[in-house]
Amino acid sequence: MLWEALGSVLIGLAVSYAALRWLPARFGQIRSRGLALSTGPGAALFGALLGHTVLGPGHTLATLGVSLGVCVALLSLLLRPTGRPRRSATA
Repeated sequence: MLWEALGSVLIGLAVSYAALRWLPARFGQIRSRGLALSTGPGAALFGALLGHTVLGPGHTLATLGVSLGVCVALLSLLLRPTGRPRRSATA
């Protein structure tokens, strides 16, 4: 379980750092960057706990896969749309 936790935190840091490098404009201000760098490892650790609880011991790669999925899903919630917001034709 310790190696799964450490691996998931490293996955979370790598994914959040890669997202900030790949899409810097979509994360916005400095405060949002710090939020992204802290959300990545936290979400990955939660995903590893969830995966380990559901799958049980002995499924390290599957647990890390669940950790990666949860991390990507929660980081995607922090993205902001590009450009101006669109107005509805009826408004």
